[in-house]
Amino acid sequence: MTKIHSSEITPKHVFLNRRKFMVGAGLTMGAVALAACGPGMSSSSASGASAAPVAVKPADIGLETLPDALSHDQPYASAETDELGDTLNSYEQITNHNNYYEFTTDKQEVNPLSASFEPYPWTVEVGGLVNNPKTYGLEDLISSFTQEERIYRLRCVEAWSMVIPWVGFQLGDLLKEVDPKSEAKYVKFTSVLRPEQMPGQNARWIDWPYVEGLRIDEAMNPLAIMATGLYGELLPNPDGAPLRLVVPWKYGFKSAKAIVKIELTDEMPVSTWMTQAPNEYGFYANVNPQVDHPRWSQATERRIGEFGRRDTLMFNGYADEVASLYDGMDLRANY
Repeated sequence: MTKIHSSEITPKHVFLNRRKFMVGAGLTMGAVALAACGPGMSSSSASGASAAPVAVKPADIGLETLPDALSHDQPYASAETDELGDTLNSYEQITNHNNYYEFTTDKQEVNPLSASFEPYPWTVEVGGLVNNPKTYGLEDLISSFTQEERIYRLRCVEAWSMVIPWVGFQLGDLLKEVDPKSEAKYVKFTSVLRPEQMPGQNARWIDWPYVEGLRIDEAMNPLAIMATGLYGELLPNPDGAPLRLVVPWKYGFKSAKAIVKIELTDEMPVSTWMTQAPNEYGFYANVNPQVDHPRWSQATERRIGEFGRRDTLMFNGYADEVASLYDGMDLRANY
């Protein structure tokens, strides 16, 4: 089995521009900061999560009460495994091992650097090719759409993975409410631009804000959700508070964080990583163990908290639900 070195896992343009990033962002990082797929903190079950979440009151987001799925005082999940029997990663692991370049390229530093980010109040503009454009407050999204737990596997393009008990609502329900026009074919997601609170945005090697996109039929698939929380509580800052996209059959970079705008369009959105490294990252980003990244194999992955590697599943194990979306497509050409 081929060992994946940290310099290979970190996107090449990031690895080669470390010095530029540190100067631009005013951050101090060691070489260890760029290691991507080593084991995270010691594995623990959902009940054994030791990191206390940030206390958020319903009034902070303009609500008198939170839905049951988001109202737990301590990290909570309804099960200890996903549908394949894989153990959930702990709250501690999920909130302390993150790719969130708006703050830093150091996964373990995202948590402390995101502590001062202010996710409330929050609004999301939903428009473009729709008949009923709307601007939603976070309180509207939480109170108007059914919040439910979704235990999903997350597979990073860097070949590490987790099992996360998200809380959220179906993206398709939101799109139905704004009523897409017949010519709408894609959905574009734009994340917040707030360099005064997100130090990584002061480094201009990425053209901020972060942009991602889906085909409209992908966005309407019941597996695609807008996450408002995890482990039974509101979404923590290092995981994309207060609102992120979760598309579990795609590599994790497709799941844009801290979203402020959703736009329906007739043209394929050019996502951030397509712009940054078009030879390495395509629009679809479906988990496909048969298509290697140009600099490493995607056939296996390391589950955070485990030693050794496991085989990567086609569509991250969700083929039964999503494979039909790509009937007739060459998944090697459309990576």
